[in-house]
Amino acid sequence: MEYLLAFIVLVGVLIWFHELGHFLMAKLFGVKVEVFSVGFGPVLVRKSVGETEYRLSAIPLGGFVKLYGEEESLQDSRAFSSKPNWQKILIAFGGPLFNVILALLLFVLLSAFNREVPKHLFEKPVVGHVVENSFAHRMGIREGDLILEINSKRVEKWKDIERAVFRNILNKNWEVKVLREGKEVKLFAQEGISRAGGFGAEPYLPPAIGSVIKDSPAYQVGLQRGDRVLSVNGAEVRSWHELVKAIRASGDKPITIVLKRGSQVEEKTLVPKIDPQTKTPLIGITPYVETVLIDKGMLDVLIEGVERTYTLTVLSIKAVWSLITGSISVKNLGGPIAIAQLAGESAQQGVLPFIGMMAFISIQLAIFNLIPLPVLDGGLILLFLIESVLRRPLSPKFKEAWIKAGYAIVIVLAGFVIINDILRILSGGKF
Repeated sequence: MEYLLAFIVLVGVLIWFHELGHFLMAKLFGVKVEVFSVGFGPVLVRKSVGETEYRLSAIPLGGFVKLYGEEESLQDSRAFSSKPNWQKILIAFGGPLFNVILALLLFVLLSAFNREVPKHLFEKPVVGHVVENSFAHRMGIREGDLILEINSKRVEKWKDIERAVFRNILNKNWEVKVLREGKEVKLFAQEGISRAGGFGAEPYLPPAIGSVIKDSPAYQVGLQRGDRVLSVNGAEVRSWHELVKAIRASGDKPITIVLKRGSQVEEKTLVPKIDPQTKTPLIGITPYVETVLIDKGMLDVLIEGVERTYTLTVLSIKAVWSLITGSISVKNLGGPIAIAQLAGESAQQGVLPFIGMMAFISIQLAIFNLIPLPVLDGGLILLFLIESVLRRPLSPKFKEAWIKAGYAIVIVLAGFVIINDILRILSGGKF
């Protein structure tokens, strides 16, 4: 139920803002808006205000703005059909534009609130752990390496690593320079970051507990935030990753943990719980990550919001192009089920992660709608551009065929992504 509610809120806000872009652009150019609808299908609520009927419909997978003179050629100055093509293009572009604006506003909001950040982001990028079979592992990065450069760009702290990886995530030619035992070493890879483990080079984390999940095995035996684990089954653990490795090696057998709480040393015995999806032994704890409070001015907040919006938009465009060229498998596409999964999981983590997910999906919605396919905003823009070049309207017969083809493509695409989502869930994977 929580996932469904999160999905409805997420999609409802995104659709409303998208249609608001079309609505305001139409109003700007004096076009009469007959209907403003969030959702499709049976109308749940309708209310007329002025010349526009506002609707909330039952199927929350889209929306529409019905413009006067959109479906027939009228000479009325308030009809959409009477407007010059450049105005029609801007009205069609208004929806995707407003989705990008929404993402920008949300990223600015996140930047204003996210003032408490992990301390290691501002420390030198000395590798404390390399995830097995990750990109970094296959590239040859080792524990203790100091990362100096990524694709010829200097990095000085872990925050720089995050940015560099994010910007190059679709890149298939990598060069990473590290300082290893006093010598500079260049490492190369010709693959994208797409396999399990992500980038895989991580900072050192102490074997200390940051939080304990309620009703988990750790919760039931009384483990607490701040506890520092000294050993598991008699073997010393010196980092969080050694602790995780020891827990996973135990399977579902009892383990004995020796921990330090303040000045006291205690011993706890518990049985890990096997995660049904990943088949991984878990005890229900998260790592302790030391944080710092950073002071951001309004200009810093705005710059960070713009930077994140720009970077994610460029990355999304590259991802679409990679799908078209086949560089990225279409199996990576997600539909309503994947969005519901992402919405629900982010909502469980808190308001700020949910806002971040909303900003991410908003940009994806903008990019998707600009693809020049019939019935999408990009398809309309393409038609108006063709008419501008030809200097005459396209025939009604062609437009009708164009729209029918568009609906067929969208139905096939929707069916494909839904099946993709179902197969992903059945295989135990996540989007």
